[in-house]
Amino acid sequence: MSKNIKSSNHVFVIGEIGQNHNGSVEIAKLIVDLVSRKPKAATFNLEFESIDAVKLTKRDLNQELTNSEMSRIYESPHSFGRTYGEHRKKLELSDEDHFEIYKYAKSLGLKFVETVCNPGALSVLKYFTPDFFKIASRDLTNIPLLHEVAKTKIPTIISTGMHGEVEIEEAVSIFDSHGTELSILHCVSEYPTHPDHVNLASIPYLKSKYPDKVIGYSDHTVGISMPVAAVAIGARIIEKHITIDREMKGSDQEGSLGPDGVRRMIRDIRMLERSIGEEGIFVSEATENARKKLERSIASKREVSVGEEIKESDIWLLSPGTGLRWNERHKIINKKCVKKIPINEIITTDMVET
Repeated sequence: MSKNIKSSNHVFVIGEIGQNHNGSVEIAKLIVDLVSRKPKAATFNLEFESIDAVKLTKRDLNQELTNSEMSRIYESPHSFGRTYGEHRKKLELSDEDHFEIYKYAKSLGLKFVETVCNPGALSVLKYFTPDFFKIASRDLTNIPLLHEVAKTKIPTIISTGMHGEVEIEEAVSIFDSHGTELSILHCVSEYPTHPDHVNLASIPYLKSKYPDKVIGYSDHTVGISMPVAAVAIGARIIEKHITIDREMKGSDQEGSLGPDGVRRMIRDIRMLERSIGEEGIFVSEATENARKKLERSIASKREVSVGEEIKESDIWLLSPGTGLRWNERHKIINKKCVKKIPINEIITTDMVET
């Protein structure tokens, strides 16, 4: 991921199209357009980097389902065919379609991630080389697929949503054996994911267990709070389903982020990147005006005449913060006034004898 994480705080954000294109290249391009938009924070006159990459999913249906599953009657409001096989065929874009969307994404400066679901899906390599391959949670135990993908040497991202440590370790060992760069996404394969099941603590655990890997989070929760929180505890990759319209037909549409959700998520992630900073306590120059206005200074509790000595009982603290602090009171205590000091006004050193 080093070629994509531009700084220590940059988070690589993937907008997952999945099957939200509904079998249409044009809809896929509209989603790519959405991904490429740069969010703004008008209050600070800031424009942030867009989502970094889009992701499509490629299946070779000849290697995907049993005959009985392909011929199963599929009655669903989100069905695109009479049988489940017909439904899947309608949603499957060709290699040429993937290439067209790849070129469009690259023209907008985006990276391209391709989820491959079986070895036959590697046929896209005849047309283009994606920046990353992705292995979905369902295929973490698809050992033949893992070996075929690892052999390509294309950097790969795996999701862990359906499996435990044994399966993750085996997958990691396969990619390591081929010398192929691998990143790991914590994930929960529940749609949508209940907050009790998210377990973001898995992110720092994976970071400690695989210090040589980039660790991220593939999110299936409702809203944007979990991806932002994941970044706060160390996720360097975020993956989230996106769509142009959450009310469109399709089983993933409702659980995806629409245009406003995409804008808010990437804005908040980019703002968080800028906010992390470095270890230590620092007073920003930007706070100086607020400090002068709001901090307290030593002020007179009563009117003090010329020649009177100022006692500690004569002073207290009032705003603004342009005068002496309490720990500097020795500069005026037990000293005679050389100027009349009105009540409830800041006392400065030129008001007393030196």
